[in-house]
Amino acid sequence: IYVGRVRQDLADDCGLTFWLSGDQIRKGAALNAVQIAEYLIKVGSVK
Repeated sequence: IYVGRVRQDLADDCGLTFWLSGDQIRKGAALNAVQIAEYLIKVGSVK
C-alpha cells in the first residue's frame, strides 16, 4: 500500500484527504493506512 499526498480536507476542518494505491488490498493493508492516519493525528500533523 502506498499512501501519499496526505493533506487537511479543505471542506472539513477535521478531515483528511490522501492518495492511496495498492495491489490486492487486504485487511492488513487497510489497517496500515488507518494506523498511519492515527499516527499523524497523534503527532499533531493533522487534526
